[in-house]
Amino acid sequence: MAFEKIDFFINEETKAFRVVMDKLACSLRDAQRYIDKQRLFCEDEIVSQKSRYIKGKISLIIFKPNTKGLIPIFQTDDFAIFDKPSGLLVHPKNRHTSYSLTDEVKYLFGDSANIAHRIDKETSGLVLAAKHREAEIYFKNAFQKKEIKKGYLALTKGKIDKDIFINEPIKINRDYSKIKIKVFIDKSGKDAKTIIKPIKYNYENDTTLVEAIPLTGRQHQIRIHLFHMKHSIIGDPIYGTDYKTASDYLDGKLSKKERIKLIGASRLMLHANWIEFSYNDTRYKIYSKEDLGLRL
Repeated sequence: MAFEKIDFFINEETKAFRVVMDKLACSLRDAQRYIDKQRLFCEDEIVSQKSRYIKGKISLIIFKPNTKGLIPIFQTDDFAIFDKPSGLLVHPKNRHTSYSLTDEVKYLFGDSANIAHRIDKETSGLVLAAKHREAEIYFKNAFQKKEIKKGYLALTKGKIDKDIFINEPIKINRDYSKIKIKVFIDKSGKDAKTIIKPIKYNYENDTTLVEAIPLTGRQHQIRIHLFHMKHSIIGDPIYGTDYKTASDYLDGKLSKKERIKLIGASRLMLHANWIEFSYNDTRYKIYSKEDLGLRL
C-alpha cells in the first residue's frame, strides 16, 4: 500500500503542527501542508486546525512509496525526468492507490521530492520531477509562465496533410448526465492553443502520425482539440466515442478486446515526446527514449 496509518499516544496537550513536525521530523511548512491534506487524526477525528491543542490517540497517514524499478532517463542534482508508461497514474488518485509514478519519485529522492506537472494516466512519455521544494517551486512557476515547452506524438484518425493552428477555448464539463467528457469547446471557456504538425499518413488504415505542441496547459487539451477538428486520437475512450462506450470505460467495464474493437487500440495513442526548459542558466531539450508503437 502506498499509504499507511501509524498510531501513537501523547499525554500532554500539544499544538497539532508541532506533533507532526516532531513525529515526521519535517519543517513547519511541510507540517502545515500535511494537515491541510487531512492526514492528521486525534481520537479518530480529522484535525484541520493547525494550532489546535491535541492529546490522546494520534493517527498519521504517511506515504510509504513502493517501487517497481522505474528509473529516470535523465537527472541532475535538482530534477529528474521519467519516461512514464501508459496506464500509470502520475499522482495517487486516493489513499487506496497502490502504485503511481509518485512512488518512484519519493522512493528514489525522498519525501520532499515531487512531480512538477501531470499528464493523463493513459498518456505515455516524459514527466518532470523536482528533487526538492525549491526546484518544485521553480518548475511550477515556469509552467505557469509558459516557459516550459512540450511536444507530443499522437496517432489520429483521418488524413492531416498540413500544419494546423487550433485556437479554441476549453471549458470544464459539469454535467455528465448527457455526455461523458471532462472538457468541451466553448466560447466562455479558458484560452487554449495547440499546433498540430503532420509527420506521416498511413493510407492502409487512414491514420496520421502528428506532432502536437500545446501552447497552453488545459486539461485534455490535445485530445479535445483534435476531436474538435474531427481527427480524434486513436484509442481515446472518451473523445470521439459514444456515451455507452465512454461510460463503460469510466466504470471499468470495457475489456481490452472490446476497447480495441470499438476504439481502435488498447490505449490512448498519445505520447509526451520531448520537453524543453531552462534551469540554472542551462537550456535543456530532452527526448523520450520510447515511442511505444506510435510510429508507422
